Amino acid sequence: MNMKKIVYAVVAVVCVAALVFLAYRFASTPEETQNPMPAEESQTQTPPEAESNLPAEENVIQESEIQGELSTEAPAEEPQSTGKSVIGKSVQSRDITAYHFGGGSEEILFVGGIHGGYAWNTARLAYQLIDYLTAHPEEIPANAKITIIPVLNPDGLAKVVDKTGMFNAADVSTSADTAAARFNANNVDLNRNFDCEWQAKAVWQNKTVSAGSAAFSEPESTAIRDYAQSHSIAGVVAWYGFGGGVYVSSCDSKMLPESEIIMNLYSRLSGYAPNQDFSAYAISGDMTDWFSKNNVPAIGVLLTAANDTEWDKNWAGSKEIIKHFAQ
Repeated sequence: MNMKKIVYAVVAVVCVAALVFLAYRFASTPEETQNPMPAEESQTQTPPEAESNLPAEENVIQESEIQGELSTEAPAEEPQSTGKSVIGKSVQSRDITAYHFGGGSEEILFVGGIHGGYAWNTARLAYQLIDYLTAHPEEIPANAKITIIPVLNPDGLAKVVDKTGMFNAADVSTSADTAAARFNANNVDLNRNFDCEWQAKAVWQNKTVSAGSAAFSEPESTAIRDYAQSHSIAGVVAWYGFGGGVYVSSCDSKMLPESEIIMNLYSRLSGYAPNQDFSAYAISGDMTDWFSKNNVPAIGVLLTAANDTEWDKNWAGSKEIIKHFAQ
């Protein structure tokens, strides 16, 4: 019995000693480990081994450098479409819309659909150019601004194409009177309504047609006049039908030397024959002639066929004109 008591006493002494030792260790822990840093500060503290000897501004990867490596955006110098604007309304209140590409100082103006549904392929050609430049902005020189008015006579076009915007040949009515669709809703030939040798009664082929009550009596011709007068236009290309050829503009028998230059450029690249004069019949109040009167070089391009845009030929000529004015 005495031996058991001795063993119990030894065990008790050992336990007490262990408790004393543990109490001593906790009491001697440094103060900073007893009061740790708040969570926010401890997360932002930089471990000594991660520090750099570089100055602070050199030790940071610039966000712009990362974006430059990963960005898939087009280079800043690549021209982009700048959208479209409504420059006026037709007699029947349809929008006359201009589409703009590039941000250069030299604005080149392309015009289609002045004779509405009679020459619907000129409007379609203009829409093809819009679609092409939208898909290929790299084709636009940095110094160029390209404006395209695809349909100057939307009321006339609506007589044969019941659709707004780009359309296909299949959208053109085969039963419509295309000759009547040449005129606007006031039965005026818009390409006889401009202020260059204007006459109230004008000629189209062997017919007498209305040129309006006065030069710029029609909202469509007024719309393009006002746009041109409020912008610095470097040159104009207008598409007409039909017969084939490129015609230089002039007013009162005065031709701008630059008009002749762009006529020859368009002719050489497109294959259309160049012409300094339209001699088939007398023309009065012509749009490109009015531009020439106001010292803006302009040409008229007559497409060959009534149902074809002749895209390859006209893109080749148009591209050369754009390049010429952007130099």
